[in-house]
Amino acid sequence: MYRSGFVTIVGRPNVGKSTLLNRIIGEKISIISDKPQTTRNKIQMVYTEENCQIVFLDTPGIQNPRNKLGEYMLKVSKSTLEEVDIVTFMVDDSMEIGPMDNMIIEDLRKISTPIVLVINKIDKLEKDELLQLVDKYSRLNLFEEIIPLSALNNDNVHKYIEVLKSRLPEGPQYFPEDMITDQPERFIIAEIIREKALLNLDEEVPHGIFVEIQSIKKREGKEIIDVFANIYCEKESHKGIVIGKGGSMLKEIGKSARIEIEALLGSQVNLQLWVKVEKNWREKENKVRYFGYKY
Repeated sequence: MYRSGFVTIVGRPNVGKSTLLNRIIGEKISIISDKPQTTRNKIQMVYTEENCQIVFLDTPGIQNPRNKLGEYMLKVSKSTLEEVDIVTFMVDDSMEIGPMDNMIIEDLRKISTPIVLVINKIDKLEKDELLQLVDKYSRLNLFEEIIPLSALNNDNVHKYIEVLKSRLPEGPQYFPEDMITDQPERFIIAEIIREKALLNLDEEVPHGIFVEIQSIKKREGKEIIDVFANIYCEKESHKGIVIGKGGSMLKEIGKSARIEIEALLGSQVNLQLWVKVEKNWREKENKVRYFGYKY
């Protein structure tokens, strides 16, 4: 019997959703950083075995929106809850169930979709702490299964996959077996550049960054791919920070992004980056839509 279906992973920011999915898929599709709002879109990733296919939806971390982009991200996260076969609610090693987790739990109580709880970052917990946490969540009477794991250390990730496989319905293979995401290369390259900006820049600047790929072209007669991209930020002062003294920051972002893009494309890459200002674009619905965040 072939099993297949759709699984969404929801949770507050920074609990490790993208780390888990990249671990399962074996490729880095979702970008990772310790800053909130890292994932902005609903990204489908495909895990295929001989007798099953799981289509994962990586969604933005659920939090109270502060602008039009935040409103879009919240709609994306919540919209998946009734569209899938299984909902995975992910929490981390926090010993208390905080207000944001409680808000998500209240939303989960309103749906009929089966829910699996994943407690991530168990490498940071003592055994008795983990038992307390499992007991605390068990008493909510909401979850079909509770799976403690460490996405970073690949600890118990196989158990999570086995639980999903056992609970998915009989169904077709939706995507070719060698396909791991529905996102085009252009999107993944833009996300790689944005990740490197997130990792290198100070707190305030990264949230207002959007990366637009202008073109990706193979150079005639050479094994080189030219990638031209714009990095948009929200203020003139941010532009100076992104570029850095003598172009040092932009050079660092470009260098680390180029290494990953070359691995993705399997070719030498010439990456050219420009920095532009689009004032307060996250506050403007038309700009949020223009940059591709359409619900």
